[in-house]
Amino acid sequence: MTDTIKRPLILGLTGSIAMGKSTVSQMFVDDDIPHFDADAAVHKLQGPGGALVDEIETVFPGTTGPQGVDRLKLGPQVLGDKEKLARLEAIIHPAVGKMRADFLETHKEAPMILFDVPLLFEKGGHAGVDKIIVVSAPADQQRRRALARDGMTIEKFEHILSLQMPDAEKRKRADFVIDTGTSLADTRAQVRTLIKNLRSSLAESDK
Repeated sequence: MTDTIKRPLILGLTGSIAMGKSTVSQMFVDDDIPHFDADAAVHKLQGPGGALVDEIETVFPGTTGPQGVDRLKLGPQVLGDKEKLARLEAIIHPAVGKMRADFLETHKEAPMILFDVPLLFEKGGHAGVDKIIVVSAPADQQRRRALARDGMTIEKFEHILSLQMPDAEKRKRADFVIDTGTSLADTRAQVRTLIKNLRSSLAESDK
């Protein structure tokens, strides 16, 4: 009889702009769940001395500097231009995928791990996780939170929303929904209950 090779339960965490995903992901970290942040990986690859800075400069001249990729220069070149955006994604996605694979190898003995991916559904990443957690809040709260951010405008907010799957559709596809439209304490309680239930399920499956 062949022994089954165990691996961590892979949780995919996602949510639209200003839904509180970063806050919720930190709650998982606080409960000792290994956490891979796709956005943080991109920032590292594009930041000072980042592995992709030279290649991005070659493809998009004038968009980098001492601090790495200048998003204020790169953004206008790719937003609204599907061909250029695809070229940028062809540079970034394989590199992030390699970092994600290295992370999984490092934490292969963990019972569960969390992949924090803003565009989990939009880019097809949901196919690579076991359970999907969607962070959600009422639309009016989302709008207020987003517009309170530095540099955010109504036009920019609406453009970002247009690129994301509607919140209602994400909720339908989720295995679990964390409601951040309530108090911080209530949100934390939701996360702790979910982690407790997942750990219990894993323990049962090991028997």
